[in-house]
Amino acid sequence: MTATIRFFVFLCILFISGQTRAQTRTPAGSEAPAPASDSCDGVFLSYTYKTGKIIPPTLKSDPTRQAYRFESTLFVLNNDLEELKSWRVFVGFQHDEHLVSASNVVLADGTSLPASVGNGSVFAGYPNADLKTGVETAGDLTQMSVQVDLVGTQFGIGAPDVPLPNNISLVNDGWVCPKPSNQGKSVRQVCCSRDPKFKSNVTLDEEFLPRQDGDLTIMYDIIRTYESNYWAQVTIANHNPLGRLDNWRLSWDWMNDEFIFAMKGAYPSVVDTSKCVFGKQGEFYKDLDFSTALNCDRRPTIVDLPLAKTNDTNLGMIPYCCRNGTILPPAMDPSKSISAFQINVFKMPPDLNRSILSPPQNWGISGRLNPTYKCGPPVRVSPSQYPDPSGLLSDSAAMASWQVICNITKPKGVSPRCCVSFSAYYNESIIPCPTCACGCPANTDSTCSTKSPALFLPSQALLIPFENRTTLSTAWADLHHFPVPNPLPCGDNCGVSINWHLFTDYRGGWSARITIFNWDEFSFVDWFTAIELGKAAPGFEAVYSFNGTTLNGVNNTIFMQGLPGLNYLVAETDSANPQKDPRVPGKQQSVISFTKKLTPGVNIPGGDGFPTKVFFNGEECSLPKVLPKSNSHRFGSSVLISVILAVAVFLAMQ
Repeated sequence: MTATIRFFVFLCILFISGQTRAQTRTPAGSEAPAPASDSCDGVFLSYTYKTGKIIPPTLKSDPTRQAYRFESTLFVLNNDLEELKSWRVFVGFQHDEHLVSASNVVLADGTSLPASVGNGSVFAGYPNADLKTGVETAGDLTQMSVQVDLVGTQFGIGAPDVPLPNNISLVNDGWVCPKPSNQGKSVRQVCCSRDPKFKSNVTLDEEFLPRQDGDLTIMYDIIRTYESNYWAQVTIANHNPLGRLDNWRLSWDWMNDEFIFAMKGAYPSVVDTSKCVFGKQGEFYKDLDFSTALNCDRRPTIVDLPLAKTNDTNLGMIPYCCRNGTILPPAMDPSKSISAFQINVFKMPPDLNRSILSPPQNWGISGRLNPTYKCGPPVRVSPSQYPDPSGLLSDSAAMASWQVICNITKPKGVSPRCCVSFSAYYNESIIPCPTCACGCPANTDSTCSTKSPALFLPSQALLIPFENRTTLSTAWADLHHFPVPNPLPCGDNCGVSINWHLFTDYRGGWSARITIFNWDEFSFVDWFTAIELGKAAPGFEAVYSFNGTTLNGVNNTIFMQGLPGLNYLVAETDSANPQKDPRVPGKQQSVISFTKKLTPGVNIPGGDGFPTKVFFNGEECSLPKVLPKSNSHRFGSSVLISVILAVAVFLAMQ
């Protein structure tokens, strides 16, 4: 009996074992498919939508504006034979996304999170900007790839629909990406390969990327390093012939709770260490005197020092410092196209090691009335070299260097801060700056029209502030039977306006007169203006009250600046009788002469005598959309017009 039971148990075990093997055996040809990344021999990118939910309030009346939370993952894998340095990936968001957080990256345009990315955005790797190869890491995915976790808000796309971007691509130079494909409903992926037509100037054995060109470059050089802090030199250099900064303001984001302890050559716009005293910095540095520190903001703003601090032993004594925030184009003065300062930065755990060095991120720089700059992420480059401070012929190298590239951009929806009016010898009316050329207040419906074109003006009106021109402009319109809208057009709201007057036109040449008006409360030192003309520019001869020249490398552009001692465009001031007369703008004026020998066939009254672009201190100004008509009816002599206009204004005032 016992033997029979044992035999029965043995048969059961054999049966169960066979069943198990049958269930676990994989039939030939039915292996699980390999991931799509395995078939990519370049750089593999994927965007995966993970989850989302509706965000209150619920907008049943307008579902396109309903907000939804989204959580997604961006995956970047380097399967190439070469290291991918400073990787950057474009994600074509298309649902008005508002990104709240993103791991392992920063926005490449220097914008801090949270930020609107509805028109797409470029991500740059941080803190690990480089992706190594499988060969040099034995296939270690932690060094070959990066996963970016994204959390944000999107609008209008609720379940069961999935809010995927319209494109993902690698934007590093020398790479091309085909149109991405979908893997199911929630994954978009693409394999990017090297562009065979691209010629790189980087050799494989170079440790750092080459330094790049840009309108403005910022170097962040670590010059001394200790266990808990370091000294860095920040150098801002202008390379654009029309770029400029006045009273520059430089900002960045600390990513690891660093704080500014001391500075030379510049200063924080706000001295405040309360965040350190009551924060984790104060808990760690218990014996540090924070009353002598400077700033503990996560995003500090740095400003230049005045000229008087240049030789100050405590705050100055840094080459190229203390210019009151002015950075000129190289063509004006190469020595004034650079600004520099030094900064003492304290670190926090776990970065308490003299060799652990990390620059701040999300750089931004702006000026008072200057171009708009967008800055990329810091890129590690070869260490900078400086003349030895002891006077020896040798150079001193920085411990580590990063380069930030900033380029001039034209953001959508941002108005210019200067404008241009046109006039000519053959027309008595001045075409003023466009309505709201430099923006308009939000609530203007009841007071003025933001859509109506500006009223033509007599020449006398150019010297009068807009708010005092109403009587003149309406009287001029009545005399010439011009239409007068109701309400009247809003003003241009510009701090600087420029009048371009076509002065003469004859067989062998022509001339123009340029007048610059400063309506702001501050003056401009070392101002400049640049005029881009079309076919008539090669005929430029001379500017009589300014320094003027054509710019090398900039097509058809005449560059003008004040003469020595006359390079000061004063601010708007009170008139001699403030109780009766309006304020008076600062003004500079000059005549410009041209020859027609080099420009046969130019039609000066027909448009060739008017600029296509005008810049003031680097800012591109708003231009009128129409030109003075050469066949317009002239209402008698200018003397008679002035008399009639004066009488009309007097009667209107009475």
